[in-house]
Amino acid sequence: MIIEQIYTGCLAQGSYYIESNGEVAIVDPLREVQDYIDRAENNNAKIKFIFETHFHADFVSGHVTLAKKTGAKIVYGPSAKTNFKSIIAQDNQVFKVGNITITMLHTPGHTLESSCFLLKDKDGKDFALFSGDTLFLGDVGRPDLAQKGHFSEKDLAGFLYDSLRNKIMTLADDVIVYPAHGAGSACGKNLSKETIGTIGNQKKTNYALRANMTKEEFIKEVTDGLLPPPAYFPLNVKLNKEGYKNIDDIIKTSAKPLSVIDFELIANETDAIILDVRHQSEFIKGFIPQSIFIGIDGGFAPWVGALIKDIQQPILLVTPQGKEADTIIRLSRVGFDNVLGYLDGSFASWKKLDKEVDTLESVSVDVLEQKINESALVFDVRKPGEFASEHIKIAESTPLDFLNNHISEFPKKKKFYVHCAGGYRSVIAASILKARGFHNVIDVSGGYAAVRKTTIQRAAAVC
Repeated sequence: MIIEQIYTGCLAQGSYYIESNGEVAIVDPLREVQDYIDRAENNNAKIKFIFETHFHADFVSGHVTLAKKTGAKIVYGPSAKTNFKSIIAQDNQVFKVGNITITMLHTPGHTLESSCFLLKDKDGKDFALFSGDTLFLGDVGRPDLAQKGHFSEKDLAGFLYDSLRNKIMTLADDVIVYPAHGAGSACGKNLSKETIGTIGNQKKTNYALRANMTKEEFIKEVTDGLLPPPAYFPLNVKLNKEGYKNIDDIIKTSAKPLSVIDFELIANETDAIILDVRHQSEFIKGFIPQSIFIGIDGGFAPWVGALIKDIQQPILLVTPQGKEADTIIRLSRVGFDNVLGYLDGSFASWKKLDKEVDTLESVSVDVLEQKINESALVFDVRKPGEFASEHIKIAESTPLDFLNNHISEFPKKKKFYVHCAGGYRSVIAASILKARGFHNVIDVSGGYAAVRKTTIQRAAAVC
């Protein structure tokens, strides 16, 4: 038996390759599926099943493409409805893969069709649980994404409580837990950085699996402090239910090198966003005016999804040379398929023709400390939880996730400073603000990590 976790850090997402006696099952595949096919072929094995733990909201799964390429059967839990051929399994339905079995456990709560898949070894012993978004390490799935009809998030949280107590906590402590996500995912609140655990460890450490926890306590704790989900979540659910284009076709149509002249022409004649994915240190030194920065070296795809509301939005890319296809793939993982092309030769080709260039002012924390003494305005674009933990005393909380809700708070004329934890998110925020006419924005290099090394007055938020 082979179990391989294929973890994608950008999405904080785990998919799984399971093989036994020449047969393979894939759990929650990424949209680009060739890696799974290659693994099976290299082992002279055949992909038999594609198990989907639920309709994913944070990424476009590869189930449709993988089924077409391999003939494997797609399996969802009860109540799922798809626009493509699939098996809608019953609770406790058993699927045989080589010498092992995989049992579908219906665990509604995160969504109504949410299910876990329990792998039993060749001797029939419970071995591993592929827990999807039902159980994470340190957390459980948020219950507010699938509110329908008369079901509220509290109703779903109640379903989740029952699913955990009746289906998961009854398993033996040594059963391995393979979740769909780790730290960084917006599908939960307090996910661990670890990506593999055990049922026993989760019973000891996961707040939501506390012994003697009442349903009322669970509902309150699980729903408390939930931030609104990113705007792209329902759009990804729709694609996962209805189907989507083959990613190979997306790459063919999107990976178009554009000369500076053609790039500029398309930018002027369409409503395309110019998305610059170079490192923030390169971006601040020079970029095409009106560009939005979201660096490919950070949490790229989720930030694109959170900040660009329409997945049909036309996009023009400025990438590091050699990163064009990778950028297109990572955009497609969250459903952004409408890339019109990329600047051939990257930003260097733009500068070579002496085209107009914009820059972003960035200062050290030493300069910030001096400016704070002169009554500078400071805006903190970290998440609310980070701000609550500790912040510059005079700073205003304007989280990047919800920057559009705070636009009126930024001054039009007086210079102001933005910072995050390390410098990535603040440059994203500053680029958006510059594109909206706030040319008085200044980035703080090094972010709050650098602030901690100064004497700048700090405070914990009052709870």
